[in-house]
Amino acid sequence: MTRDMDLIRALLLKLEALPSEMGSIYIFYQDDDETKIPGYTYDQVWYHYKLLLEAGLVDQGGSGALNGIMFRSLTWAGHDFVDSVRDPEIWAKAKKGASAAGGLSLDLLQDLAKGFIKKQIEDLTGIKL
Repeated sequence: MTRDMDLIRALLLKLEALPSEMGSIYIFYQDDDETKIPGYTYDQVWYHYKLLLEAGLVDQGGSGALNGIMFRSLTWAGHDFVDSVRDPEIWAKAKKGASAAGGLSLDLLQDLAKGFIKKQIEDLTGIKL
């Protein structure tokens, strides 16, 4: 299966929006609304969730759910990534820049997004970052 950065972003945004209480752990199965992302199958979502675990962007809070997705929270790195790519315009620019350079790695997308955000801050405040 091919890694889809749009799905990575959409999944992180969806997980971030979940209400959470201290110690809560979610378990989602194929028919749960939380696992549905328009244009993607459950298998694609599940595969990309596993990639998020491997990248250290999410914490599942245990050894995992059988035939489901177990989720506790985004990690610090997960929150940082989401904060850098939250804005759809920034996301589009970062993807375009990364594609032009010939790569769509998570780190590259995040670095580009941060660069665009810094540029916006400099333009708005006149403070060079």
